[in-house]
Amino acid sequence: MMHKAITIGKIKTSRTEIVDILKAWLALSLAFTFIYTGASVLNGEINRIFSLNFLIFFIISLFTAGFGFLLHELAHKFVAQHYGCAAEFRAWDQLLYLAVGLAVFVGFIFAAPGAVMISGMITRKENGIISAAGPATNYVLAMIFFGLLYLLPQWANVFATGFSINIWLGLFNLIPFGPLDGKKVFHWNKIVWGAMLAFGALFLFVF
Repeated sequence: MMHKAITIGKIKTSRTEIVDILKAWLALSLAFTFIYTGASVLNGEINRIFSLNFLIFFIISLFTAGFGFLLHELAHKFVAQHYGCAAEFRAWDQLLYLAVGLAVFVGFIFAAPGAVMISGMITRKENGIISAAGPATNYVLAMIFFGLLYLLPQWANVFATGFSINIWLGLFNLIPFGPLDGKKVFHWNKIVWGAMLAFGALFLFVF
């Protein structure tokens, strides 16, 4: 269900979508902060949440995982609108709790904070392209961070985090299961899906 529209330039959104994006942005950034600082109940280091390092990594996560998530969802939205559909992001509160909870207790993240809800008639190919746009955006961001890693080595910690988070987000969303993007890309074009999966795996495990 789409709510009263708010137009920002060429972007059509709503108050509900803006609130849901902010919720998911903060929750996902917080979850990644627990992962990257090693603060979890399972390893006995939950007290790290009171450290300056935790705060620093939360800020880094806002501008790496946060931007990665935001641009991922906006890519879905803009491509869907290109095909004449109404499209808005909706957060899944239960999965936001799960993402943060898993990060806090076991040091693992399940990054599925929500999805762009699309209303309109589209083909399987168009649905596959809309779905592929999100992971592809994460890959582009990862390559930008990868380049900056060598251009500005004094900020290596930030850019390395941005690179690894965005490669991981792109690869995770290509899992061909449930509501994840990979299922729709796989059903549209297995060659495209395989190429995108291989690209992410190469950079995640080799670099």
